[in-house]
Amino acid sequence: MRAQVTPLFLLLMLLTSRLTVAQVRQEYVLDTDWRFMKGDVPDAAKPNFKDAGWQKVTIPHDWAIYGPFDGNNDLQAVKIEQNNEQKATLKAGRTGGLPFIGTGWYRRTLSVPGFGAGKRAVLLFDGAMSNAHVFVNGREVGSWPYGYNSFSFDITSFLQAGGNNTLAVRLQNQAESSRWYPGAGLYRNVHLIVTNDVHIPVWGTYLTTPEINTEYAKVRLKTKVEAATAATAPLRLQTEIHDAAGQVVATVTTPLAATGGQEFEQNLVVKAPKLWSPETPVLYTAYSKLYAGEELRDEYSTRFGIRSFRFDATKGFSLNGQLRKFKGVCNHHDLGPLGAAINVAALRRQLTLLKEMGCDAIRTTHNMPAPELVSLCDEMGFMLMVESFDEWKTPKVKNGYSQYFDQWAEKDLVNMVQRDRNHPSVIMWSIGNEVPDQSMPGGNKLAKQLQDIVHREDPSRPVTAGMDRIDDAIKNNFASVLDIPGFNYKPHRYPEAHSKLPQGFLLGSETASTVSSRGVYKFPVVVAKDKKYSDNQSSSYDLEACNWSQTPDEEFVVQDDLPYVLGEFVWTGFDYLGEPTPYDEKWPSHSSYFGIMDLATMPKDRFYLYRARWNTASPTLHLLPHWTWPGREGQTTPVFCYTSYPSAELFVNGKSQGRQTKSTTGTPQARYRLMWNEVKYEPGSIKVVAYDAQGKAVAEEEVKTAGKPHHIKLVADRTNLTADGHDLAYVTARVEDAQGNLCPEASNQLQFSVSGAGRFRAAANGNAASLELFHEPRMQAFQGQVVALVQATNQAGPVQLKVAGKGLKSAVISLKTEQPAKQK
Repeated sequence: MRAQVTPLFLLLMLLTSRLTVAQVRQEYVLDTDWRFMKGDVPDAAKPNFKDAGWQKVTIPHDWAIYGPFDGNNDLQAVKIEQNNEQKATLKAGRTGGLPFIGTGWYRRTLSVPGFGAGKRAVLLFDGAMSNAHVFVNGREVGSWPYGYNSFSFDITSFLQAGGNNTLAVRLQNQAESSRWYPGAGLYRNVHLIVTNDVHIPVWGTYLTTPEINTEYAKVRLKTKVEAATAATAPLRLQTEIHDAAGQVVATVTTPLAATGGQEFEQNLVVKAPKLWSPETPVLYTAYSKLYAGEELRDEYSTRFGIRSFRFDATKGFSLNGQLRKFKGVCNHHDLGPLGAAINVAALRRQLTLLKEMGCDAIRTTHNMPAPELVSLCDEMGFMLMVESFDEWKTPKVKNGYSQYFDQWAEKDLVNMVQRDRNHPSVIMWSIGNEVPDQSMPGGNKLAKQLQDIVHREDPSRPVTAGMDRIDDAIKNNFASVLDIPGFNYKPHRYPEAHSKLPQGFLLGSETASTVSSRGVYKFPVVVAKDKKYSDNQSSSYDLEACNWSQTPDEEFVVQDDLPYVLGEFVWTGFDYLGEPTPYDEKWPSHSSYFGIMDLATMPKDRFYLYRARWNTASPTLHLLPHWTWPGREGQTTPVFCYTSYPSAELFVNGKSQGRQTKSTTGTPQARYRLMWNEVKYEPGSIKVVAYDAQGKAVAEEEVKTAGKPHHIKLVADRTNLTADGHDLAYVTARVEDAQGNLCPEASNQLQFSVSGAGRFRAAANGNAASLELFHEPRMQAFQGQVVALVQATNQAGPVQLKVAGKGLKSAVISLKTEQPAKQK
């Protein structure tokens, strides 16, 4: 049962926030009524400080995403050893060219009705970038340096009962502290949790399913109970397990002998369990009620899934007894035009696209993810490798995590594991990425120490790390210590590593790093490393990589041919802010080219290469490049087809160019792509007809030469939004000719206006070299397209987005916002 909250109660709270838990436990998301100031402000923590002139903001908030872009923001003179660089050079866009460096303050008033004797209050931060110092009523309650981790502080003794309190947070980001854009500010949610003295603390349960078969599943729940004073009545813990339909499927009641922070174990049995997997993400919830005599003192819910997995030296990875390989991507934490500010709708958009591609796993590179991402992976069916660090003792950047490692590494690992260990999506933990310590004396002992900490907190999952220095890692026994050895960009050395290591299996923890710009094609079409062009773009023929990386097909070969390889995590699912390789020395490039999808979440051609391989439920047929090439008449313009079918025939203006069949001989590309390399361009159309294994024509795809830009077409990923002030619709604006063909080179400036119960939130076009600001309601189309983000307000009603451009017929799309469903 959940509390019913009256408008008067919310008014008294001065929180205007979302009440989410039960009568005896009140949890508020502190998302509104914040004031923000960039810069270090003396006395800003004091209750009587005047902040009326500060900016009003809503949390989550990334202060740096609003720009402006500048190549001098975090200009780094650095030699990137991971990229095999031999000398230091100036890197202008390495961290995105955005102003995240410096100090910022957040303040708000906090009133907690009902707080007083016998109550406890806790502040929980899902993440704060970075070096957070938290003050209540002018007194510092605690600090946490690592910007990616979740942390909490008991503020009971700092609060004034029955009156207003002041909450202030100071954050500071150092220069040269990151290799990518980290974001800045209170970019994840902040929670206030109020309980009784006798209560279950933050992350106070640990649930496992030690035995599973078709008839039943054993559920083991360990619950920590804390009490400031001795209980005056006998305590008991009652737990019910509810299935996805809300039906009670198991229950147990346990008397508690003491409450000094002890952990109590309960064992339950779920009959005929429905198993969690990426294909069937079935969830259960354990509801625990803590009683003192007959009085309910606390209530705590633990959502979980029933599933088993195994890593076997002879068979590889299996989930629920079924062998499979990880079809995964690595993702950084930023959300493109939203920056680092977390948004559930934006995360769901990413996961929906990944699911359509056939992806089933995500590596949270190179840090702890937002809790919303983990929960969505539970719900939507993704397996997670939750990663912790990009540095240990030895630095990669001047002011990175190495400065905190000795004091904070164990604390950060404990919080990471305790927060996420009940999630069925989490399959393994990663203790580091390409840490230089893999080459250092004692690096293996350090890896063992960190792995032991993780095992202590969660013995049920294995530990891995992404290694790039394969010779050192094997020689120093660094790789042999890990439960799962993970290698970055070493497909050609998998057999050697397998023969030298004891585990019997290994993982492609970071693969491919192919670079491309959506809709951009370069000639001649050749496999190339570190290729650069005058326009700061990379070719979408998907044949260009870095000197240390590969095309997708090279990894595909070993994934298919070597049974001991557990799968792969491609770098990356989406383009991200920062690391604009191969243009990290050439401003204005400031975001990556590695993504299978661009910064605006639009799929690149590579999306369909992976979809053809990974999405076994739905066929794939995709043709490239576009066929609008004025001035290339008669010149060689290769045509590629990415398809799940074994063969296809290409036609140019109705004339056959021959039939191609995938081949296991020749280049890796010949095995996974159909390629007509000698096609001469002539305006008109290209069409491909696909054939199944029996030689029957089963599908076709056609691309036509486009005329002049004529109108704008709008396509929304969703039209019904929740009126919660956060929900988003992604609307793609396409510049088309009079016949409805995309104009693939169009760069028209488009203007956006939103009316009704919504607002313009941001726009992005996927151009890594564009310096246009995301929050301004105008942007140039890139390769004919741009995406506008429309955000719901708190009011229900109709919403209209109008998009206009000079010389183009404008377009309007209608959306609708509805009040959120009431929580039961």
